[in-house]
Amino acid sequence: MSRSGSRKPSGGGRGGQRDSGGGRGGSRQGQNRGGGSGRGGPGRSGGGRGNDRPTDRRASGPKGLGGRQIEGRQAVREMLIGGRRKVHEIWISAELEGDPGVGDIVTIANAQRVPLVYIAKSRLEKEARSEAPQGVLAHAAELPEADLGTLLRGDGSTPPFLVAVDGVTDPGNLGAIVRSCDGAGVTGVLLPRHRAVHVTPTVAKSAAGAVEFVPITLVPGLPAVLKQMKDHGIWVVGLDDGADRTIFEIDELATEPICLVLGAEGAGLARLTRERCDAIVSIPMLGGVSSLNVSAAAALSLYQVTRARGTSA
Repeated sequence: MSRSGSRKPSGGGRGGQRDSGGGRGGSRQGQNRGGGSGRGGPGRSGGGRGNDRPTDRRASGPKGLGGRQIEGRQAVREMLIGGRRKVHEIWISAELEGDPGVGDIVTIANAQRVPLVYIAKSRLEKEARSEAPQGVLAHAAELPEADLGTLLRGDGSTPPFLVAVDGVTDPGNLGAIVRSCDGAGVTGVLLPRHRAVHVTPTVAKSAAGAVEFVPITLVPGLPAVLKQMKDHGIWVVGLDDGADRTIFEIDELATEPICLVLGAEGAGLARLTRERCDAIVSIPMLGGVSSLNVSAAAALSLYQVTRARGTSA
């Protein structure tokens, strides 16, 4: 199937699709209902205390991606291995001095001449913004943003495989999404600049270091960027449980440049975002609940694209 002629696959656009959730009744694919796929108010997934403190400027800057404070052994280790940004210092709980569990972090930090500071466990946990920092906390330069134009063009070797996250606000969810993106071979993640979580300590910890390897960019208006994607020959596929077409029916699109659009917890896809999609698809729900947590929906959908691409290779 070719992108030329602006021909849309069946099941796309505005017609015939139930816009469930968001004050219109029903439920949405990717909705976070009580920390899984259940009924009730928005829940959480992954690590987190319920919020990352917005006043901590080192943890999350007001304008960029954030990521200045990284917590947890895996997240700090991967940051050092990734080498994408300057690490100012690493705090380690004094009780872990000489512990083999942090030995690789110490070895890599010493090799890179990153200062190590052993401090009281109580002080480290007071500074931490995630639920379980595991005795390790790093201060670093902000995570660099990817260039949107580069993501849309791709590298010329494989078709772009993008993920747009439409207003996810739970840091545990975003971290889990980015982790799945890394595993599935996603070439870029797009986050709204406003009304969405960026890279907080909980996001980085939930992503288990994947924020260091997945290109992420902030966009001022997601609907406008989705429209721009079509000019680059990228198919835009939104997830919504009200769709008549399922994620298992997009193999033909999956082998071409594609962007999967994930809706926010509770609200799902915003109206304008939904109208910019070429196709709206759902994940079949065969049990008693009506939707999946957004991070679980992301994992299933991303690997469906990965499977289709692998099969056609």
